[in-house]
Parts: sequence; structure tokens; C-alpha cells
Amino acid sequence: MTDKQQMLDRIEDALSTIRPHLNVDGGDVELVELTDDMHVKIRWKGMCESCSMSAMTLRAGIQEAIRGKIPEIVGVEAVNGLS
Repeated sequence: MTDKQQMLDRIEDALSTIRPHLNVDGGDVELVELTDDMHVKIRWKGMCESCSMSAMTLRAGIQEAIRGKIPEIVGVEAVNGLS
């Protein structure tokens, strides 16, 4: 397994801690990409795409969960939605 694949697996693990909270409101998040400069790109799914709170969820929920488990991650950004 490559280092990048191990990192992607760690990111998915961090996202799995957030998904139940998103699922309650009919939403979800998908890992799109880990860039070479250690930025994570995610895609909002379901109700999260149009939720006015998605920017806050990205910063306070998703980014904190990922960076809490993987401090090497520089940032997280959404490729769709309102954030």
C-alpha cells in the first residue's frame, strides 16, 4: 500500500466519524482528492449540497476531524455546495 493510499484511508476514517451527523439531516460527504500539497477536496452530497450551514460544518466539523487525526493536512475545501 502506498503512502498516499494510507493517507486516503486515514482521511476516510476521519470522515466516518462525521458521516452519522450528516446522515441525520439527509446529507453526506465524499472524499474527492488529496492534493500533493496536502489539501483535501470533498464533495457535499444530499442535503449538504444546499445547506446554508455547510461552510461552518466544513470548518468546525470536517476540517477539525481530519486535522485532528492527520495534522499533516493543510486544509479542506469543498468542490461543490454553498461553502
